[in-house]
Amino acid sequence: MAAVFELRDVHYAYRDATALAGLDLTVSAGQCIALLGANGSGKSTLLRLLDGLYFADRGSVAAFGEVLSEARMQDDATAFAFRRRVGLVFQNAEVQLFNPTVFDEIAFTLLQFGLPRDEIRARVAASLAAFGIQHLKDRSPNRLSGGEQKRVALASVLVAEPEVLLLDEPTAELDPKSAAEVVAFLGGCRGSGRTVITATHDLGIVAALADLCVVLDAGRVAAIGPPGAVLGDAALLARTGLARGSALVARGGGDVLDLRGEPARGTGYGTGHDLA
Repeated sequence: MAAVFELRDVHYAYRDATALAGLDLTVSAGQCIALLGANGSGKSTLLRLLDGLYFADRGSVAAFGEVLSEARMQDDATAFAFRRRVGLVFQNAEVQLFNPTVFDEIAFTLLQFGLPRDEIRARVAASLAAFGIQHLKDRSPNRLSGGEQKRVALASVLVAEPEVLLLDEPTAELDPKSAAEVVAFLGGCRGSGRTVITATHDLGIVAALADLCVVLDAGRVAAIGPPGAVLGDAALLARTGLARGSALVARGGGDVLDLRGEPARGTGYGTGHDLA
């Protein structure tokens, strides 16, 4: 399958800390990937590079076969085309909510696309219903609970039907029922042709939403493999700060691959506006 993203020797640092240190990764069209790693492993930074919000200090990031650079994203036509294809939901939903009402928030991106207003109303109504937030449509997003804000943020991105969906801790701050609905949606993306990359600490949802796990450690890819194999390796989870107190039961199977796509040796892991 065609590569959606190709990252080679990617480095990125904040003023006081290195976030990515020589990361290599290829994401193929239609893959549903769980991005795993402890706090500080580089997951959120990686998602922002893939969304064209950050740009590598060194190395290369390509999206849809073209280099994803700051210069290219300063071109309005290029940036507009990219934003139609890729959507990101932040871990802290409040940072991406800025419209006066929930309705306006969800309609905003569709307005930028220039869609007919009747279509926008219909798509917003469907999105409100899908996330059970019809009763919130006239409320200010900034006066909602954390969980409600997360659902609005998800709806505002998904209403645009992006080819690629990037999610940073999508079930954080959600009640169990809402979290289960999000997981069910993401699980339904498997085999749909949409590429989904989900960064999560919740290992319990990984098998339901992902075909492949990418484990990050200290800004590099530590392991790549199917959920059953990754979740079943206690040594890997301990080494990368993902271990939990209770035992994990691996589901599924398959070999964990090194960065060449070959079975790794040893432990089996590679290092590698208002319309209402």
